[in-house]
Amino acid sequence: MLDNLSAMASFARVVDEGSFSKAAIRLGLSKSAVSKQVARLEDRLGTRLLNRSTRRLALTEAGARLYERCQRIIAEAEAAEQEAGSMQTDPSGLLRITTGVSFGQLHLAQHLPALMERYPGLSVELVLNDRIVDMVEEGYDVALRIAELADSPLIARRLAPVRRILAASPAYLERRGTPATPGDLQDHSCLGYSLSTGGTVWTLDGADGVYQHRYHPRMIANNGDSLSRMAAAGLGIVHMPTFILCPYLQDGTLVQVLPDHEPRAVALYAVYPPGRPLAAKVRAFIDFAVETFTDRPYWDEPDRDEPGR
Repeated sequence: MLDNLSAMASFARVVDEGSFSKAAIRLGLSKSAVSKQVARLEDRLGTRLLNRSTRRLALTEAGARLYERCQRIIAEAEAAEQEAGSMQTDPSGLLRITTGVSFGQLHLAQHLPALMERYPGLSVELVLNDRIVDMVEEGYDVALRIAELADSPLIARRLAPVRRILAASPAYLERRGTPATPGDLQDHSCLGYSLSTGGTVWTLDGADGVYQHRYHPRMIANNGDSLSRMAAAGLGIVHMPTFILCPYLQDGTLVQVLPDHEPRAVALYAVYPPGRPLAAKVRAFIDFAVETFTDRPYWDEPDRDEPGR
């Protein structure tokens, strides 16, 4: 197919220039190479395209029809090339983003309209999923992930720290008592996140070292916001990032438990596949994410206005 397109481009250039020699100069090829391409095209089609004489070239009827189509094909190819090139400089086209359900609903979704207003040629497909997706296989341009990233062929840009805490409702703590030490957790109802890489173990850091609490969850779910709602209803103690818990902590429906023994912080990353120069739409999104999700996350500063509001 590519050989056919190259031969057709050479044929059209010969017609445009009225000469094999001039066409060869414009194409950056030798005269013999251009002549062979046109001859092979004629052989493939089984018809003569040009009548050659020592003075001039003349199109045959078949050649005239092919030339008309070649002009359209070449124009389309040039337009496609220009469009592809512009996408490397102007953020445009479809940007496929994936992130976790809670972070996407509570935070990313509210900021995307500002990104799209900034870049009118950009359209977005946002897919929320708490499982780790295969970005290349599933065709995503960029992901926002909250994790301790393991070795990976993907490229990761750190955006913001993600603090995690233990929390419970005042009513639950009044009924069951407030844990004073990590060891006291064994006497409490713990709510488990089923997709946690730590399984049913909470690892807590404190001045006296690291404590690992293995719990038997009274409730387990695959969504952090749902678990936080159940904790606010008094079901037990939850281990969650503050980007989910901040409104509950603000209105007092949840309070922090064991503030001197917090789970180890993780981070929010923008992750994208390696490869050729980064598309402008991906670069624009990453730059926007860097502006929005900073080293001092707005969800940990309740008195500060959120970006874009």
